Amino acid sequence: MATWTVESLLEYIEPDYIVEGKILKSVKSVSSLYSGTNNDLTFCSTEGYRGILAILQSNAGVILCKKSMKGHFYLHQGKDQVLIFVHNPRLEFTRIAKKINCNHSSPKVGISSSSVIAGSAKIGRDCYIGDHVVIGEDCIIGDNSKIESKVNLQNCIIGNDCIIQPNTTIGSDGFAFERDSDTLELEKFPHYGKVIIENDVEIYANCSIARGSLSDTIIGQGTKIDALCHVAHNVSIGKNTELTAGTIIGGSTTIGNNCWLGLNSTIKNKLKIGNKVIVGSGSSVINDIDDEDIVAGVPAKSIKRKITANNEKLFLMAGQFNQEEEVNYNNYYKVIRK
Repeated sequence: MATWTVESLLEYIEPDYIVEGKILKSVKSVSSLYSGTNNDLTFCSTEGYRGILAILQSNAGVILCKKSMKGHFYLHQGKDQVLIFVHNPRLEFTRIAKKINCNHSSPKVGISSSSVIAGSAKIGRDCYIGDHVVIGEDCIIGDNSKIESKVNLQNCIIGNDCIIQPNTTIGSDGFAFERDSDTLELEKFPHYGKVIIENDVEIYANCSIARGSLSDTIIGQGTKIDALCHVAHNVSIGKNTELTAGTIIGGSTTIGNNCWLGLNSTIKNKLKIGNKVIVGSGSSVINDIDDEDIVAGVPAKSIKRKITANNEKLFLMAGQFNQEEEVNYNNYYKVIRK
C-alpha cells in the first residue's frame, strides 16, 4: 500500500488552497469524517457552527474544509491534524481519493467465459465483460468500458470509459402500441432504432433503457444514471446529467445538459426539459421546463422564485447528497405547501 504525504497530494487539487498543519504528514487511506483515524483523509462540506463542531469531533488526520471555515479552529493542533481549505471539499476529496486508491486493486480487464457475445459484436481495448453478460448482434463497446454481471445489451453502441452495473438491460424494444378502433386489439409499433451511449456514462444496477423506434435513444457524454431507472424509447439526454434512483422518463422526451432529476421523479413523454434544470424528488413533470428552472410537486411547478438560496449554489449542491453531509432540500416542499 502506497503512503502519501499531504504535500504530495496537494498537486492534485485546486491551486489556491490554504493549509494549516504539517504538509509532510503521511496519508495512508480515506475515510468518513466520523470514522477517520490519524493517517486518513476526509472532508467536510458543512459550514458555520455545525461544520466547526463536526471537524472538531473528527479524529481524521487530514480534513478538506470549505474556505469560509478558515480562522475558526485552534483545538485541532492537539490532534496533529492538517486542515486544507478549498472551494469545494467534496470535489477535491473525490480527486485525491482516486489517487490514493489507484494502487489498491488492479483494474478489471477481460471477458468472462460465461458471457454470450454475438459474432458480429465489437469490443474495444481493455474492456471488462462480466459473468453471464449477453451482447447481441452488431453491438459496439468502446475502449476501457466495464460491463458487469448479467447485463443484457442489444441494438446499442457504447462509448469509451463507460460502466454498466449488474442486471441492466439496454436496447430492448420500447413499449408502444396502436389500438385498432374496430377490434380494440393492440398492434405493436415497430422498433428499428438503437441506443447510443456516449463516453464516460455510468449506468447503475437494474436499469432499463429502450431502443428507439424510428430514431435512436441517446445518453450524452458524462451522464450518470442511478439504480432502478427507466428510459423509454427515443429519449435524448444531454451531457453530465444525473438521474437519481427510481427516475422514469417517458418516450420521445428530450432532456438537456447538466440537469439533476430527484429520487422517484417521473417525466411524461414528449416533453422538452432545458439545460441545468433541477427536478425535486417525487415530482411528476407533465409540462416542458425552461433552462435553469427548479420544479417540484405533483404536478411539478416552478419554485425557483420561492427559493431564497443562491440558485447557482443550489444547482451545484444537487447530486452531492450523502449520509454525512446534510443538504437542506426541505425548502422545496415547504414552499409547495404554502
